[in-house]
Amino acid sequence: MTHKGMRYSALVAVTLTAALGASACSGSAGRDSGGDTKPRAVPVVKGEGKTLTVWVMDGDYSDATLKAMNEQFTQQTGAKVKVEVQNWDGITTKITTALATSTPPDVIDIGNTQVASFAASGGLMDLTPYTKDLKQGQSWLAGLEEPATVDGRLYAVPSFAGARAVIYNKKIWAQAGVKSAPATFDELTGALRKIRAANTAPDFSPFYLPGRYWHTGVQFVWDAGGDIASKQGSGWKGTLGSEAAQRGLNEYKQFQNEFSAPSTRTIDTLNPDQTRVFADGKAAAMSATNATIALIKKANPAFKESDLGTVPFPGRSGKSQPVMLGGSDWGIAAKSANSDLALQWVKIATAPSVQKQWVAGHDGWIPNSTGAVKAARGEADPLFRGFFDAALRSKATPAAADWAAVEGNKDIDKVFSSIASGTSGPKQAADTFDKTVGKVLNAQH
Repeated sequence: MTHKGMRYSALVAVTLTAALGASACSGSAGRDSGGDTKPRAVPVVKGEGKTLTVWVMDGDYSDATLKAMNEQFTQQTGAKVKVEVQNWDGITTKITTALATSTPPDVIDIGNTQVASFAASGGLMDLTPYTKDLKQGQSWLAGLEEPATVDGRLYAVPSFAGARAVIYNKKIWAQAGVKSAPATFDELTGALRKIRAANTAPDFSPFYLPGRYWHTGVQFVWDAGGDIASKQGSGWKGTLGSEAAQRGLNEYKQFQNEFSAPSTRTIDTLNPDQTRVFADGKAAAMSATNATIALIKKANPAFKESDLGTVPFPGRSGKSQPVMLGGSDWGIAAKSANSDLALQWVKIATAPSVQKQWVAGHDGWIPNSTGAVKAARGEADPLFRGFFDAALRSKATPAAADWAAVEGNKDIDKVFSSIASGTSGPKQAADTFDKTVGKVLNAQH
């Protein structure tokens, strides 16, 4: 599996256990939390004789990219960098423990959906005053910035992303008379109906969409203007029962039932493996991440890149459906003894030039800002441009410390599988979820 696939697989595993380490904690969310938000420039200090410790997750950055970041930092400050590569197994507990010590690592590579949990424990430095300077004239991707922002305050800096898009089999589409990629929702559904007419086997899916795949299901909710939950005062309220969310859930049910085989309504993407289903020709399209391209070719070496196409998932809104990004942010330990140097390192690591040449250009990630994404898209392999386009319209799960428990309990999966299977209607499923999510996300209040 590529390092991009590792980030996605491990991010899911880490997210499901994040509550174990951080959700029971309470207190201020990082250094200077609730303090002055007057914009400040990242301090430029010298650090001769000092060493900055940076924790990096295994597979996230190449040695060459880290070397480029560190060389710029040392040239600017005179300080050295000690990079410590961390394994995914048990990482949530390890980070939580490290942040609570008096000598934590200075900078930590954090999954974007983990930030709220570590911020709630008081382990991360409040970066709010430095936001403008850290952005360096860029507009960060919403799906990275939103989960790094807790109660209006910034606790981590976006670094890179991976996005979901529609991956389709050009041969199957062409055999059904579909010659071009869909740009609108009507074009997509029209193409899928032609594909269904040409492929009548009951186990064939014009668009493979398992019921227990909420990561794509929620795109229908977001596209309709709804959301999973919203912050109200000091607490959270589930909002799948709202008019907009209900419209999205009904559209999801119609799409899933019409274009994905009946057998998919209560299963997830792993049993059976949706990559294998697609590679075996049992599906003409699916929603998946950029790492899936390599997995398809591994599952079926006969697949050529020319047989595949990618596009953002078209929405009824007239735009592409908002996607949930998986990715990485840089957090600074609240107890770091080198916070000024850490700020300088993070600013370098997320600078537009580093994002373009190294994070995107060398390591192949989707960069952290809309400008960088657009620039990288033009230089990317055409097969992968659908993922770059998808990343430009993104959202995030609630920036709540206990969100991980919602995923871990499979409450969000149950919403979409029950709607797809018909065991619950959209309103009933939403009412059940809204009550549950309110209790879970407000557990600390």
